Amino acid sequence: MKAYNRDDNAPDRRYRLRDPRRDPDQRTHSLRRTWPSRRPLDACGHRARSSSRREEGVIVGYRALVDPAKVGLPVRAFVKVTVAGDMLTKFSALVRTLPEVLECHRVTGAESFMVQVAVRDVRHMEEVIDSMMPYVATNTSMILASPVACNSILPASRYSLKSRTRKRGDQG
Repeated sequence: MKAYNRDDNAPDRRYRLRDPRRDPDQRTHSLRRTWPSRRPLDACGHRARSSSRREEGVIVGYRALVDPAKVGLPVRAFVKVTVAGDMLTKFSALVRTLPEVLECHRVTGAESFMVQVAVRDVRHMEEVIDSMMPYVATNTSMILASPVACNSILPASRYSLKSRTRKRGDQG
C-alpha cells in the first residue's frame, strides 16, 4: 500500500492512503494518521501555530467586526478624494481624526485617496465631507449592498493562475 509523508509527499509507512468514506470501521483517532494534511489542530497546536504566525508577522492583530447599522451608522459610502500634492500630509492627518472614517487608502488614478465612511444619514455625510473640503475635491458613491463584505486572506498558493485555469476548464 502506498503512503505519503505530509511534508514532502515522500513515501512513509505512518500515513496510509485509506479513504475513510469507504472504510466505515475506521475510527476518528486513526483518521489523523490517514489524512494528516486535513487533521484538525488541538488547542496546544493551534496556540503554537498562532504564536509562530504572530512572530513571523503573518498575523498582525485581531479585531471585532461590528455592524455599523447596529450602532446607529446605517449609511456607508466611498468618498473618492483628490488632493493637491502639498496637502497630502495634512489630509492624512485630518482623516485620522474623523471617527466616521472606517478605511482610508492612498490610491492611483485620478483620485488621491479612497475613504470609506459610515454615517447616520445624508445630512451627517454632508458634514463629514464638508470637514474634508478645505483640502480636497470629492466624489461620493453610496454603498447599496456588499456581495463580498469581508474576505479572508488565504495562502498565496491558493491564488495561482494555474489553479484558476484548471477550475475554468473543469466547468466547461
